[in-house]
Amino acid sequence: QVQLVESGGGSVQTGGSLRLSCVASGFTYSSNSMAWFRQAPGKEREGVVCIDSDGRTMTADSVKGRFTISKDNIKNTLYLPMNNLKPEDTAMYYCAATAEYTGGCLLYTGTYNYWGQGTQVTVSS
Repeated sequence: QVQLVESGGGSVQTGGSLRLSCVASGFTYSSNSMAWFRQAPGKEREGVVCIDSDGRTMTADSVKGRFTISKDNIKNTLYLPMNNLKPEDTAMYYCAATAEYTGGCLLYTGTYNYWGQGTQVTVSS
C-alpha cells in the first residue's frame, strides 16, 4: 500500500522559514518523480517544485530562489525547505509521486498517481 505522509507545516511570520518532509512507503521511491503542490482556499491546486529520479528539478516562478526540493533515497523522504516565506505562500501543501519512471517531472496534477493528506502552512504579515 502506497503511503505519503507530510509533516513540518506550521505558522510563521513573513520572512520566516519552514522545512516540509514527506515520508514515502509502498513503492520504489528512488525510481519515481515526486513533487510538492499547494492549494489555498478557493484556489486550484498548483505545482510548486518537482524532482525526477535523476535529480532534475522544475520550480514554479512564484517560489524560485526561495523554495528548493531534495530527496533522501535511503530514508525515502522528500524535503521542501522554504525560505523568505510570504503571506501568499499560505496553503495546504501536498506531496505527490508518480507510479513509475517518467524521465523528467512536470508541475501538473495529472502526472501524479499518489498523494499525501497535506500539511498546512500559514504565513502572517
